[in-house]
Amino acid sequence: MPAVSAPAPVVKLVQRTTEPAGVQTLRSTAAAVIAYSVAVWALPEPAPLTAPLTALLVVQVTLYATLTTGIRRVNSVVVGVLIAIAFSSLVGLSWWSLGLTIFTSLLIGRLVRVNEFVPEVAISAMLVLGVSQVADTAWDRVWETLIGAVVGLLFNLVFAPPVWVGSAGASIASLAGRMGTMLRSMGEEVTGNNPVPQAAARLHEARRLDHDIVEVDASLRQAEESLTLNPRVRHGLLNRVVLRTGLDTLEICAVVLRVLSRTLTDLAKARTEETLFPADVAELLKELFGQLADAIEAFAVLVTTPLAADGEAAEDRLAEALARSRATRDRVADLLLEDVQEHPRQWQLHGALLAEIDRVLDELDIDERTKRLGEELDRRSSEAHERHPRVRALVRRLSRTAT
Repeated sequence: MPAVSAPAPVVKLVQRTTEPAGVQTLRSTAAAVIAYSVAVWALPEPAPLTAPLTALLVVQVTLYATLTTGIRRVNSVVVGVLIAIAFSSLVGLSWWSLGLTIFTSLLIGRLVRVNEFVPEVAISAMLVLGVSQVADTAWDRVWETLIGAVVGLLFNLVFAPPVWVGSAGASIASLAGRMGTMLRSMGEEVTGNNPVPQAAARLHEARRLDHDIVEVDASLRQAEESLTLNPRVRHGLLNRVVLRTGLDTLEICAVVLRVLSRTLTDLAKARTEETLFPADVAELLKELFGQLADAIEAFAVLVTTPLAADGEAAEDRLAEALARSRATRDRVADLLLEDVQEHPRQWQLHGALLAEIDRVLDELDIDERTKRLGEELDRRSSEAHERHPRVRALVRRLSRTAT
Protein backbone atom coordinates (compact mmCIF):
# COMPACT_ATOMS: atom_id res chain seq x y z
CA MET A 1 0.00 0.00 0.00
CA PRO A 2 1.53 3.34 -0.95
CA ALA A 3 2.40 5.75 1.80
CA VAL A 4 0.07 8.69 2.18
CA SER A 5 1.90 11.97 2.53
CA ALA A 6 0.40 14.84 4.51
CA PRO A 7 -0.44 18.05 2.70
CA ALA A 8 2.23 20.73 2.78
CA PRO A 9 0.22 23.14 4.99
CA VAL A 10 -0.28 20.39 7.56
CA VAL A 11 3.43 19.62 7.59
CA LYS A 12 4.26 23.29 8.08
CA LEU A 13 1.75 23.55 10.93
CA VAL A 14 3.27 20.55 12.71
CA GLN A 15 6.76 21.98 12.27
CA ARG A 16 5.70 25.32 13.70
CA THR A 17 4.09 23.73 16.75
CA THR A 18 7.36 21.97 17.54
CA GLU A 19 9.27 25.25 17.54
CA PRO A 20 9.57 27.27 20.78
CA ALA A 21 7.24 30.00 19.48
CA GLY A 22 4.57 27.45 18.58
CA VAL A 23 4.97 25.67 21.89
CA GLN A 24 4.60 28.95 23.76
CA THR A 25 1.39 29.74 21.87
CA LEU A 26 -0.13 26.39 22.84
CA ARG A 27 1.02 26.76 26.44
CA SER A 28 -0.48 30.25 26.81
CA THR A 29 -3.80 29.09 25.31
CA ALA A 30 -3.98 26.05 27.58
CA ALA A 31 -3.17 28.05 30.72
CA ALA A 32 -5.84 30.65 29.91
CA VAL A 33 -8.49 27.99 29.30
CA ILE A 34 -7.62 26.17 32.55
CA ALA A 35 -7.75 29.43 34.52
CA TYR A 36 -11.16 30.26 33.06
CA SER A 37 -12.50 26.81 33.90
CA VAL A 38 -11.25 27.01 37.48
CA ALA A 39 -12.71 30.50 37.92
CA VAL A 40 -16.12 29.39 36.54
CA TRP A 41 -16.13 26.49 38.97
CA ALA A 42 -15.00 28.48 42.02
CA LEU A 43 -16.68 31.88 41.58
CA PRO A 44 -20.29 33.00 41.04
CA GLU A 45 -19.23 35.49 38.37
CA PRO A 46 -20.88 34.49 35.04
CA ALA A 47 -17.90 35.42 32.83
CA PRO A 48 -14.68 35.58 34.90
CA LEU A 49 -12.44 36.80 32.07
CA THR A 50 -9.93 38.40 34.43
CA ALA A 51 -8.65 34.93 35.40
CA PRO A 52 -7.66 33.81 31.86
CA LEU A 53 -6.32 37.30 31.17
CA THR A 54 -4.02 37.12 34.19
CA ALA A 55 -2.93 33.57 33.35
CA LEU A 56 -2.15 34.66 29.80
CA LEU A 57 0.02 37.50 31.11
CA VAL A 58 1.74 35.41 33.77
CA VAL A 59 2.74 32.51 31.50
CA GLN A 60 5.77 34.23 30.06
CA VAL A 61 8.24 32.90 27.53
CA THR A 62 10.59 31.57 30.21
CA LEU A 63 10.14 30.29 33.76
CA TYR A 64 12.51 32.94 35.05
CA ALA A 65 10.43 35.69 33.43
CA THR A 66 7.28 34.16 34.89
CA LEU A 67 8.64 34.21 38.42
CA THR A 68 10.18 37.67 38.16
CA THR A 69 7.60 39.60 36.13
CA GLY A 70 4.53 37.52 36.88
CA ILE A 71 4.47 38.43 40.55
CA ARG A 72 4.85 42.14 39.78
CA ARG A 73 2.12 41.90 37.18
CA VAL A 74 -0.29 40.27 39.63
CA ASN A 75 0.63 42.85 42.22
CA SER A 76 -0.21 45.64 39.78
CA VAL A 77 -3.61 44.12 38.96
CA VAL A 78 -4.54 43.58 42.60
CA VAL A 79 -3.49 47.09 43.60
CA GLY A 80 -5.54 48.56 40.75
CA VAL A 81 -8.61 46.56 41.76
CA LEU A 82 -8.28 47.66 45.38
CA ILE A 83 -8.04 51.30 44.30
CA ALA A 84 -11.16 50.87 42.19
CA ILE A 85 -13.01 49.35 45.15
CA ALA A 86 -12.15 52.35 47.30
CA PHE A 87 -13.24 54.92 44.71
CA SER A 88 -16.43 53.07 43.73
CA SER A 89 -17.46 52.94 47.38
CA LEU A 90 -16.78 56.64 47.97
CA VAL A 91 -17.51 58.66 44.83
CA GLY A 92 -18.68 56.54 41.92
CA LEU A 93 -17.79 57.04 38.25
CA SER A 94 -17.48 60.50 36.70
CA TRP A 95 -14.88 62.38 34.67
CA TRP A 96 -13.13 63.82 37.71
CA SER A 97 -13.24 60.56 39.70
CA LEU A 98 -11.82 58.72 36.67
CA GLY A 99 -8.96 61.20 36.43
CA LEU A 100 -8.35 60.98 40.17
CA THR A 101 -8.37 57.18 39.97
CA ILE A 102 -5.79 57.16 37.17
CA PHE A 103 -3.57 59.67 39.00
CA THR A 104 -3.77 57.73 42.26
CA SER A 105 -3.15 54.40 40.52
CA LEU A 106 -0.01 55.63 38.75
CA LEU A 107 1.28 57.18 41.97
CA ILE A 108 0.64 54.10 44.11
CA GLY A 109 2.00 51.86 41.33
CA ARG A 110 5.37 53.55 41.68
CA LEU A 111 5.25 53.27 45.46
CA VAL A 112 4.61 49.51 45.41
CA ARG A 113 7.47 49.04 42.93
CA VAL A 114 5.79 47.12 40.14
CA ASN A 115 8.37 48.64 37.80
CA GLU A 116 7.33 48.38 34.14
CA PHE A 117 3.78 47.39 35.10
CA VAL A 118 2.81 50.75 36.59
CA PRO A 119 0.33 51.47 33.72
CA GLU A 120 -1.41 48.16 34.45
CA VAL A 121 -2.38 49.44 37.91
CA ALA A 122 -4.36 52.24 36.29
CA ILE A 123 -5.73 49.94 33.57
CA SER A 124 -7.02 47.45 36.15
CA ALA A 125 -8.60 50.22 38.21
CA MET A 126 -10.37 51.68 35.16
CA LEU A 127 -11.69 48.30 34.04
CA VAL A 128 -13.17 47.47 37.41
CA LEU A 129 -14.51 50.98 37.93
CA GLY A 130 -16.13 50.95 34.50
CA VAL A 131 -17.61 47.46 34.67
CA SER A 132 -19.13 47.73 38.11
CA GLN A 133 -19.24 50.08 41.03
CA VAL A 134 -20.15 47.39 43.52
CA ALA A 135 -17.44 46.41 45.97
CA ASP A 136 -18.45 42.74 46.09
CA THR A 137 -18.06 42.40 42.34
CA ALA A 138 -14.68 44.08 42.51
CA TRP A 139 -13.57 41.58 45.11
CA ASP A 140 -14.56 38.86 42.65
CA ARG A 141 -12.09 40.49 40.25
CA VAL A 142 -9.38 40.11 42.88
CA TRP A 143 -10.15 36.42 43.27
CA GLU A 144 -10.17 35.99 39.50
CA THR A 145 -6.76 37.62 39.31
CA LEU A 146 -5.36 35.38 42.02
CA ILE A 147 -6.80 32.27 40.35
CA GLY A 148 -5.26 33.25 37.02
CA ALA A 149 -1.92 33.97 38.67
CA VAL A 150 -1.82 30.67 40.54
CA VAL A 151 -2.82 28.70 37.45
CA GLY A 152 -0.17 30.48 35.37
CA LEU A 153 2.59 29.88 37.90
CA LEU A 154 1.64 26.23 38.46
CA PHE A 155 1.36 25.67 34.72
CA ASN A 156 4.91 26.89 34.19
CA LEU A 157 6.18 24.78 37.07
CA VAL A 158 4.45 21.58 35.88
CA PHE A 159 4.98 22.18 32.16
CA ALA A 160 8.35 23.88 31.96
CA PRO A 161 8.69 26.46 29.19
CA PRO A 162 10.80 25.62 26.13
CA VAL A 163 14.53 26.22 26.14
CA TRP A 164 15.56 28.83 23.60
CA VAL A 165 19.17 27.68 23.27
CA GLY A 166 18.56 26.35 19.77
CA SER A 167 17.36 29.67 18.40
CA ALA A 168 20.22 31.51 20.13
CA GLY A 169 22.72 29.05 18.69
CA ALA A 170 21.22 29.48 15.23
CA SER A 171 21.54 33.27 15.51
CA ILE A 172 25.19 32.95 16.58
CA ALA A 173 25.89 30.59 13.67
CA SER A 174 24.15 32.99 11.28
CA LEU A 175 26.28 35.89 12.55
CA ALA A 176 29.46 33.85 12.07
CA GLY A 177 28.28 32.89 8.59
CA ARG A 178 27.83 36.54 7.62
CA MET A 179 31.28 37.36 8.96
CA GLY A 180 32.76 34.45 7.04
CA THR A 181 31.08 35.55 3.82
CA MET A 182 32.42 39.06 4.32
CA LEU A 183 35.96 37.79 4.86
CA ARG A 184 35.84 35.71 1.69
CA SER A 185 34.56 38.71 -0.26
CA MET A 186 37.42 40.80 1.10
CA GLY A 187 39.80 38.09 -0.03
CA GLU A 188 38.42 38.36 -3.55
CA GLU A 189 38.85 42.13 -3.49
CA VAL A 190 42.53 42.22 -2.50
CA THR A 191 43.51 40.66 -5.81
CA GLY A 192 44.01 43.36 -8.41
CA ASN A 193 42.83 46.94 -8.10
CA ASN A 194 40.04 47.48 -5.61
CA PRO A 195 37.89 50.52 -6.48
CA VAL A 196 37.35 52.92 -3.60
CA PRO A 197 33.51 52.76 -3.79
CA GLN A 198 33.64 48.97 -3.53
CA ALA A 199 36.01 49.12 -0.56
CA ALA A 200 33.80 51.74 1.11
CA ALA A 201 30.73 49.56 0.56
CA ARG A 202 32.52 46.69 2.29
CA LEU A 203 33.30 49.02 5.20
CA HIS A 204 29.63 49.97 5.55
CA GLU A 205 28.71 46.29 5.47
CA ALA A 206 31.15 45.64 8.31
CA ARG A 207 29.60 48.46 10.30
CA ARG A 208 26.16 46.89 9.90
CA LEU A 209 27.41 43.90 11.86
CA ASP A 210 26.76 45.96 14.99
CA HIS A 211 23.01 45.74 14.33
CA ASP A 212 23.29 41.98 13.81
CA ILE A 213 25.10 41.64 17.14
CA VAL A 214 22.31 43.53 18.91
CA GLU A 215 19.75 41.07 17.53
CA VAL A 216 21.88 38.08 18.49
CA ASP A 217 22.34 39.53 21.97
CA ALA A 218 18.57 39.81 22.42
CA SER A 219 18.14 36.18 21.33
CA LEU A 220 20.91 35.12 23.70
CA ARG A 221 19.34 36.97 26.65
CA GLN A 222 16.11 35.09 26.01
CA ALA A 223 18.06 31.81 25.94
CA GLU A 224 19.81 32.69 29.21
CA GLU A 225 16.47 33.36 30.87
CA SER A 226 15.06 30.07 29.57
CA LEU A 227 17.97 28.22 31.18
CA THR A 228 17.61 29.98 34.54
CA LEU A 229 15.50 28.04 37.09
CA ASN A 230 14.40 25.61 34.37
CA PRO A 231 14.04 22.04 35.73
CA ARG A 232 14.67 20.62 32.25
CA VAL A 233 18.23 21.96 32.24
CA ARG A 234 21.02 20.41 34.32
CA HIS A 235 23.99 22.57 33.38
CA GLY A 236 22.29 25.89 32.88
CA LEU A 237 25.20 28.03 34.11
CA LEU A 238 27.70 26.29 31.85
CA ASN A 239 25.46 26.65 28.80
CA ARG A 240 24.87 30.32 29.51
CA VAL A 241 28.57 31.05 29.95
CA VAL A 242 29.54 29.13 26.80
CA LEU A 243 27.07 31.04 24.65
CA ARG A 244 27.76 34.43 26.23
CA THR A 245 31.55 34.19 25.97
CA GLY A 246 31.17 32.92 22.41
CA LEU A 247 29.12 35.95 21.45
CA ASP A 248 31.64 38.23 23.19
CA THR A 249 34.42 36.73 21.08
CA LEU A 250 32.46 37.17 17.86
CA GLU A 251 31.65 40.75 18.83
CA ILE A 252 35.36 41.52 19.23
CA CYS A 253 36.06 39.84 15.89
CA ALA A 254 33.34 41.97 14.29
CA VAL A 255 35.02 45.12 15.61
CA VAL A 256 38.37 43.95 14.26
CA LEU A 257 36.72 43.10 10.95
CA ARG A 258 35.42 46.65 10.73
CA VAL A 259 38.92 48.02 11.41
CA LEU A 260 40.32 45.63 8.82
CA SER A 261 37.83 46.97 6.27
CA ARG A 262 38.96 50.49 7.17
CA THR A 263 42.58 49.54 6.52
CA LEU A 264 41.78 48.06 3.12
CA THR A 265 39.71 51.14 2.25
CA ASP A 266 42.65 53.40 3.10
CA LEU A 267 44.90 51.26 0.91
CA ALA A 268 42.39 51.50 -1.93
CA LYS A 269 42.37 55.29 -1.62
CA ALA A 270 46.19 55.43 -1.65
CA ARG A 271 46.57 53.05 -4.62
CA THR A 272 43.88 54.03 -7.07
CA GLU A 273 46.11 53.56 -10.12
CA GLU A 274 47.70 50.24 -9.10
CA THR A 275 46.97 46.94 -7.43
CA LEU A 276 46.64 46.83 -3.66
CA PHE A 277 49.31 44.16 -3.30
CA PRO A 278 51.71 42.27 -5.53
CA ALA A 279 50.23 39.17 -7.12
CA ASP A 280 51.98 36.70 -4.78
CA VAL A 281 50.91 38.63 -1.65
CA ALA A 282 47.36 39.01 -2.93
CA GLU A 283 46.96 35.29 -3.54
CA LEU A 284 48.21 34.47 -0.06
CA LEU A 285 45.95 37.11 1.49
CA LYS A 286 42.97 35.67 -0.36
CA GLU A 287 43.84 32.26 1.03
CA LEU A 288 44.32 33.71 4.51
CA PHE A 289 40.96 35.47 4.51
CA GLY A 290 39.29 32.23 3.48
CA GLN A 291 41.01 30.40 6.32
CA LEU A 292 39.95 33.09 8.80
CA ALA A 293 36.38 32.67 7.60
CA ASP A 294 36.64 28.90 8.17
CA ALA A 295 38.02 29.53 11.68
CA ILE A 296 35.19 31.89 12.64
CA GLU A 297 32.55 29.49 11.37
CA ALA A 298 34.24 26.58 13.17
CA PHE A 299 34.29 28.64 16.36
CA ALA A 300 30.54 29.23 16.08
CA VAL A 301 29.98 25.50 15.65
CA LEU A 302 32.11 24.85 18.73
CA VAL A 303 30.17 27.19 21.03
CA THR A 304 26.76 26.02 19.81
CA THR A 305 27.41 22.25 19.80
CA PRO A 306 25.72 20.52 22.77
CA LEU A 307 27.17 17.01 22.50
CA ALA A 308 30.66 16.16 23.75
CA ALA A 309 31.61 14.03 20.75
CA ASP A 310 30.52 16.66 18.26
CA GLY A 311 32.21 19.27 20.43
CA GLU A 312 35.54 17.48 20.09
CA ALA A 313 35.11 17.32 16.33
CA ALA A 314 34.30 21.05 16.22
CA GLU A 315 37.34 21.81 18.38
CA ASP A 316 39.58 19.79 16.06
CA ARG A 317 38.14 21.64 13.08
CA LEU A 318 38.82 25.00 14.74
CA ALA A 319 42.36 23.99 15.72
CA GLU A 320 43.10 22.92 12.16
CA ALA A 321 41.71 26.18 10.72
CA LEU A 322 43.76 28.25 13.19
CA ALA A 323 46.95 26.31 12.43
CA ARG A 324 46.52 26.84 8.68
CA SER A 325 45.72 30.52 9.22
CA ARG A 326 48.80 31.13 11.35
CA ALA A 327 51.06 29.40 8.84
CA THR A 328 49.64 31.47 5.97
CA ARG A 329 49.84 34.62 8.07
CA ASP A 330 53.58 34.08 8.62
CA ARG A 331 54.13 33.67 4.88
CA VAL A 332 52.15 36.85 4.20
CA ALA A 333 54.23 38.71 6.80
CA ASP A 334 57.48 37.67 5.12
CA LEU A 335 56.28 38.78 1.69
CA LEU A 336 54.92 42.07 3.04
CA LEU A 337 58.26 42.77 4.71
CA GLU A 338 60.06 42.28 1.40
CA ASP A 339 57.50 44.48 -0.32
CA VAL A 340 57.86 47.26 2.25
CA GLN A 341 61.63 47.21 1.92
CA GLU A 342 61.30 47.74 -1.83
CA HIS A 343 58.30 50.10 -1.74
CA PRO A 344 57.96 51.68 1.73
CA ARG A 345 54.75 53.57 0.90
CA GLN A 346 51.88 52.93 3.35
CA TRP A 347 54.03 50.55 5.38
CA GLN A 348 51.99 51.38 8.47
CA LEU A 349 48.85 50.00 6.80
CA HIS A 350 50.65 46.72 6.15
CA GLY A 351 51.53 46.53 9.83
CA ALA A 352 47.96 47.36 10.83
CA LEU A 353 46.68 44.63 8.50
CA LEU A 354 48.86 42.01 10.17
CA ALA A 355 48.00 43.28 13.67
CA GLU A 356 44.27 42.99 12.96
CA ILE A 357 44.67 39.46 11.61
CA ASP A 358 46.67 38.54 14.70
CA ARG A 359 43.90 39.91 16.94
CA VAL A 360 41.30 37.69 15.28
CA LEU A 361 43.54 34.64 15.64
CA ASP A 362 44.20 35.43 19.30
CA GLU A 363 40.49 35.84 20.06
CA LEU A 364 39.67 32.49 18.44
CA ASP A 365 42.52 30.66 20.16
CA ILE A 366 41.30 27.52 21.95
CA ASP A 367 43.55 27.93 24.99
CA GLU A 368 42.48 31.55 25.39
CA ARG A 369 38.83 30.50 25.19
CA THR A 370 39.31 27.80 27.83
CA LYS A 371 40.94 30.32 30.13
CA ARG A 372 38.14 32.82 29.57
CA LEU A 373 35.49 30.19 30.24
CA GLY A 374 37.12 29.22 33.52
CA GLU A 375 37.40 32.82 34.68
CA GLU A 376 33.78 33.56 33.81
CA LEU A 377 32.51 30.43 35.56
CA ASP A 378 34.50 31.30 38.70
CA ARG A 379 33.20 34.87 38.64
CA ARG A 380 29.56 33.88 38.28
CA SER A 381 29.86 31.15 40.91
CA SER A 382 31.37 33.57 43.42
CA GLU A 383 28.63 36.11 42.66
CA ALA A 384 25.97 33.46 43.24
CA HIS A 385 27.54 32.51 46.59
CA GLU A 386 27.80 36.12 47.72
CA ARG A 387 24.20 36.80 46.69
CA HIS A 388 22.76 34.13 49.04
CA PRO A 389 25.03 33.86 52.10
CA ARG A 390 22.24 32.65 54.43
CA VAL A 391 21.29 29.83 52.08
CA ARG A 392 24.92 28.70 51.90
CA ALA A 393 25.22 28.78 55.69
CA LEU A 394 22.04 26.69 56.03
CA VAL A 395 23.33 24.16 53.50
CA ARG A 396 26.60 23.84 55.40
CA ARG A 397 24.74 23.28 58.67
CA LEU A 398 22.53 20.63 57.14
CA SER A 399 25.52 18.84 55.64
CA ARG A 400 27.33 18.84 58.98
CA THR A 401 24.23 17.53 60.73
CA ALA A 402 23.83 14.76 58.17
CA THR A 403 27.44 13.63 58.63
